[in-house]
Amino acid sequence: MSEPGLRDTFPIDPAEMADHDTLEHGGCGKSAGRPRAADMEARAENLLQTAGCLFLEKGYGKVSLEMIARQAHVAVRTIYVKFGGKSGLFNAVVEQKRAAYFSTMPALETDMRALPAILTEFGLLFTQLITMPAAIHLNRMVIAEAANHPELAETFYKVGPGRTRETLTRFFSRPDIAPLFRPGLTPELLSMHLLNCLMGDQLSRLLFMPPAPPEAAQLRQLVAARLDLFLRGTLQDAPS
Repeated sequence: MSEPGLRDTFPIDPAEMADHDTLEHGGCGKSAGRPRAADMEARAENLLQTAGCLFLEKGYGKVSLEMIARQAHVAVRTIYVKFGGKSGLFNAVVEQKRAAYFSTMPALETDMRALPAILTEFGLLFTQLITMPAAIHLNRMVIAEAANHPELAETFYKVGPGRTRETLTRFFSRPDIAPLFRPGLTPELLSMHLLNCLMGDQLSRLLFMPPAPPEAAQLRQLVAARLDLFLRGTLQDAPS
């Protein structure tokens, strides 16, 4: 399984940004010069990358649309037209990075592999994602600023955790998947339990200095143990 790296999925870690005035392949802002009309896709990509960098570096509340527009070399009006404002832009940033990360995985709604294989690949991608430094920083920022910016928390949940839970719920509702589990365990409950097993005490650890991301071998062992816990507690014919 291909495992995308940090630079493929989230803006570069804020600690690294201080060492770079300009970043290759989509850093905070482009070099001077007005993009041509044919570069619309590249401009949109640069805008999202720039916004993501600034949100992580400075925090959601301290970033203005004027600041983003200046560094991305676009008009503030462009951001309003395309995204409706800062909340919409943040929504697009999170959605883009989440979609890019899970793009290597077949759609859960149509993946016909055996259940353990499907959940193992999902578990590896999900656990790698939530333990990445930039993802941890993003979660901590949302927790810290949610009280003053409720739209931030709502947007983040809808596009991040909420979207993941909805996807899993549809998967556990599949006619070929639902009968594998014990009666009374709804797809919604299975989704919540799987995510809780995979995350462990991740939310609590966000409040403190996060540990280093696990190595590949450690990650696989961790996911295997947590999926075993999930399956033993939910399958109709769980292994003894």
